[in-house]
Amino acid sequence: MTSLQHITHVYFIGIGGIGMSALARYLNEQGKIVAGYDKVITSLTKQLEEEGIDIHYNDDFNSIPAEFKKPDTAQVIFTPAIPATMDELLRFRESGIPILKRAQLLGQISQTMTCLAVAGTHGKTTTSAILAHLLYKSDVEVTAFCGGILEEYNTNYLCSGTDVMVVEADEFDRSFMQLSPDIAGITAIDADHLDIYGDVATFEKTFHDFASLLKGKTLLVNEQVAIDGIKVGLVHGKFKAINIVIAGGAYHFDLQIEEDIHKGFCLQLPGKHNLSNALLAIAMAVEYGVSIEKLKHALVTFQGVERRFTYRVNTEERVLIDDYAHHPTEINAVHQAVREMYPNEKVLAIFQPHLFSRTKDFMNDFVTSLAQFDKIALLDIYPARELPIEGITSQVLCSKIQKLEEKPAVITVLEKEDIAEFIEEMNTRVVVMIGAGDIGVEIKKLINKPLNNEH
Repeated sequence: MTSLQHITHVYFIGIGGIGMSALARYLNEQGKIVAGYDKVITSLTKQLEEEGIDIHYNDDFNSIPAEFKKPDTAQVIFTPAIPATMDELLRFRESGIPILKRAQLLGQISQTMTCLAVAGTHGKTTTSAILAHLLYKSDVEVTAFCGGILEEYNTNYLCSGTDVMVVEADEFDRSFMQLSPDIAGITAIDADHLDIYGDVATFEKTFHDFASLLKGKTLLVNEQVAIDGIKVGLVHGKFKAINIVIAGGAYHFDLQIEEDIHKGFCLQLPGKHNLSNALLAIAMAVEYGVSIEKLKHALVTFQGVERRFTYRVNTEERVLIDDYAHHPTEINAVHQAVREMYPNEKVLAIFQPHLFSRTKDFMNDFVTSLAQFDKIALLDIYPARELPIEGITSQVLCSKIQKLEEKPAVITVLEKEDIAEFIEEMNTRVVVMIGAGDIGVEIKKLINKPLNNEH
């Protein structure tokens, strides 16, 4: 990796983030001395510490070892999620030590391998995870930086070599424009991050800019994406899934590539959106040159990504599903999947909205997507990097759902400490908990405190 060859020490500000921690692991494996800061101890930071990476949890520049402050041999990496006013970041800026955004580092690494990048508003984490798994199981020498924890491997970083790099191409802050992809896939371009982009046209233009990075290379796009490329889909395209059958909670299908039909594929993930994601991953692997037979054997063993329709409880008495969905389109996908799996059952959804700006931008779409469930409870909006916006609350969203003619039987706003009691009270076997904030932490509390269903 030419640009970092002279670097011996790398310091990560926000090292516990899903993208940052994968990069920290990669550089640690490359023999760099890695350390970092994060504000909270998590299972990810604990894993990094077990791998020999030093992490501290106080914003204290003076406690950082001197080796990480030498301009000639040290490098600082930060994530845009870190406030610009953070003292360590400010002090590093003053010191003249080279500082890179996470996306810039990914961009540098992408120039050193054949880069397979997955972009899209939804589905990029699952698609890139499936692609990483397919290549890894097909004996390709791959380094994968995943945006979620792969269930089978319990990690967001896979490495069997450095011929191929698999990476999520993140549209947030135009990060994906830093990459040098050789093969790319685009899952969806539904508007999001309008707090950054301002309007839908600007957001969509950025995806067209990303597509232009692939001129003369290979770009695959979901059949519903209005960008020129090799189409992949369930209805039309060069790559299609046909003869789809649902059995035992899995999709069984045949893969059609132009006129050729390859029989006997199986995906163990529910939801049509996941079938589309898997198809795009397969298409990218085929375009790279992996044999169909290897891909068929690899796909059936894919176990999923944590918090992407993850079963936390699955018994006769209770089904508790955990999903990261935080955009109306993603909530629709969760609804479709849960109805497909449990066609005759009532479903209770507990949703934590993520960002005031997203709730404001898509308020009516959230109303429509959430109203599909039989019972709905909302937690307060998770602010992440934002300050409150007047008139934008979970209570407002709740009252809009209550005004619908066809509405859920129960619609309420809930405090976190009341979740377990509320689920008991609802007496609904199938419960989905959705959102990108800290609702995942609340779900883990429920698993540790078993819910019973006795009334």
